Amino acid sequence: MIQLNNISKHFGLQVLFDDLDLLVGKRERIGFVGRNGSGKSTLFKIILGEMVADMGEVVIPKGYKIGALDQHINFTKPTVLEECCQVLSEEEQYDWWKAERILFGLGFTEEDLDKDPNSFSGGYQVRINLTKALVQNPNLLLLDEPTNYLDIVSLRWLRGFLKTFKGEVLLITHDRDFMDSVSTHTAGLNRKRLSKFKGNTTKFYEQLAVSDELYEITRVAQEKKKKELQGFVDRFGAKASKAAQAQSRAKQIEKMGTIAKLDSENNLGFTFHHKECPGKVILETFNLSFSYSGKEEEDLFKDLSISIGRKDRIGIIGKNGKGKSTLLNVISGELKARTGSITSHPSISIGHFGQTNIERLSQNNSVITEISESNHDLGIGQVRKICGTMMFTDDLAKKKVSVLSGGEKSRVMLGKILARKSNLLLLDEPTNHLDMESIETLSKEIIRFPGAVILVTHSELLLRSSVNKLIIFHEGRADFFDGTYDEFLEKIGWESEGN
Repeated sequence: MIQLNNISKHFGLQVLFDDLDLLVGKRERIGFVGRNGSGKSTLFKIILGEMVADMGEVVIPKGYKIGALDQHINFTKPTVLEECCQVLSEEEQYDWWKAERILFGLGFTEEDLDKDPNSFSGGYQVRINLTKALVQNPNLLLLDEPTNYLDIVSLRWLRGFLKTFKGEVLLITHDRDFMDSVSTHTAGLNRKRLSKFKGNTTKFYEQLAVSDELYEITRVAQEKKKKELQGFVDRFGAKASKAAQAQSRAKQIEKMGTIAKLDSENNLGFTFHHKECPGKVILETFNLSFSYSGKEEEDLFKDLSISIGRKDRIGIIGKNGKGKSTLLNVISGELKARTGSITSHPSISIGHFGQTNIERLSQNNSVITEISESNHDLGIGQVRKICGTMMFTDDLAKKKVSVLSGGEKSRVMLGKILARKSNLLLLDEPTNHLDMESIETLSKEIIRFPGAVILVTHSELLLRSSVNKLIIFHEGRADFFDGTYDEFLEKIGWESEGN
């Protein structure tokens, strides 16, 4: 176990946290929550010794080994397997099967093991780093967003691994369902302080709400008491007979100090704008096939026919790299199918959120200009409101797209979709770059949207809450499944899990 005592960290005038204490007990798996920018990753760096706290100490027992997911890519070995096995201890240097087991669980094949690790996509390179963290079998695992770039099958494997891990875990992830399924405790940075409770995130936020309510009751009671005391001072301070009592009350006010109002934290809040569609069916595909090479034998999907009702909720699921995003791009018209056709209702209006769209944001545009270009009928006040909804208030709305982070660009893209009236939403991993609270808002709005939604996601929570039909990329093909995600798991399941 490790212990953090009175840790403080400032960046200039910005205070990330003050007098922070944390004890990681034996076999505890702690989910670590907090808004983006609250300091979660910074605290991890302090624990690892990569950053120095302004005050406080990190107490680590002698011989206590910490393994962490390295966010930087720096491979030095010629093959994936060698890269992962180099972190094994001297006694385990020939136990390559330990790395193989993890690599297979994270979606690598037998053939992948002998390939150059630098030849893989960014997502799979992160998985190599994750393997290096897991295979060391440390006392404590520090995992900062390990669910990023993992597909749904790998997520399910990692969940099982962490639940049976013999040591301690500190986990940062925006996937609330994943965190709750793994964690024994929840800790959170909120208003520059850290709180820790036994249980899942629901219990944590309930406890936090109770604490905030008690704080506010105490603050209001103090203000009332101070007002009464000050009234006595003002009324009798000048009278000789009451001067001593007035002075006593003035000292009492001074000793009470001031309980400050709780800071309000920004929340991402919004509503998708809906355009009515009178037809029962908004879009249909007939025998769609697609390959980037144009060759039939390299099709990502083949002869796919689906009918999308005006209120349908369709989830597209499967391993990474199999064609999920490509299918959305074909449906949206950004890519042309190799075979087949698409027909749509005359009133169709598509709002498409995807990585390709984010890449097409005009880098020289300001946030406000970029959002306004989605709907020229909107007045400046309406555009400003959408900017504020996406947390670009006042001068932040004037920032150029080129200087924004990946998460900020995602919010601009969401803002563009909000500005546009749609009746079909195509959403490709819309929860990426959002924190847990913002994802919850987004999930509720997807459910409330009156039109149709086609959603690519690896979040089982989102699939269960908002999807009633599926397109499944598995066993080398794409199949339509008329049912919920749980019905799919029960009737078919993932082939890699032996169902």
